[in-house]
Amino acid sequence: MKLLDGKTALITGAARGIGKSIALKFASEGADIAFSDLNYDENMKTTEEEIKALGVKAKGYASNAASLADSGKLIADILNDFGKIDILVNNAGITRDNLLLRMTEQDWDAVITVNLKSAFNLTKSVQQSMIKQRSGSIINMSSVVGVNGNAGQANYSASKAGLIGFTKSIAQELGSRGIRCNAIAPGFIDTEMTHKLSEEVREAWIKTIPLRRSGKPEDVANVATFLASGLSSYVSGQVINVCGGMST
Repeated sequence: MKLLDGKTALITGAARGIGKSIALKFASEGADIAFSDLNYDENMKTTEEEIKALGVKAKGYASNAASLADSGKLIADILNDFGKIDILVNNAGITRDNLLLRMTEQDWDAVITVNLKSAFNLTKSVQQSMIKQRSGSIINMSSVVGVNGNAGQANYSASKAGLIGFTKSIAQELGSRGIRCNAIAPGFIDTEMTHKLSEEVREAWIKTIPLRRSGKPEDVANVATFLASGLSSYVSGQVINVCGGMST
């Protein structure tokens, strides 16, 4: 018996990076996978094929998580295609880094909308289905900079801190219906986003990490699997840092 046998998961922003790792890990534990990204492109097609190769049902959807209308349609489509949604991972996110002095209103609004409003959109759209089945696990992807802040990332830090408050509130609202809500706060993880940094910046980051190494997307996926499964049946409203000790 696998940890997620018989479950259906929706993971947003999952055509690549951490979202893709979570999708593959969930699939390896027996979950059917619905996942979304902005476009149905080669990345999404490849991810869909990789998930299906693990012996589960999988389908990628082009959907804008920052739109409430798109999110509502996405949930309806998945319920029609899969019959239910047991797990929601709100993973969609972008960065528009700059010092506040130089940050534009557009940079602020874009990050808050994609990173924070998307969690509102998807959670609001899926909650009725989870309430009806009296079970569900919602996992929000925050960040250590949402816990500690970071110069040059006021918009990103604010969006990720907002997700923590959102997580704790939803855990209280929906707990009586058997629905759990938790957040994961990754630290310095090897992804396309961090690969764009210079070697000097990467080395400086790693020096701040007690384990003296960056994390892998699989490290985050392992924690997400714990939160999605019955192993965490009495865990709700919590923030789990996956950061090698850089946030304590």
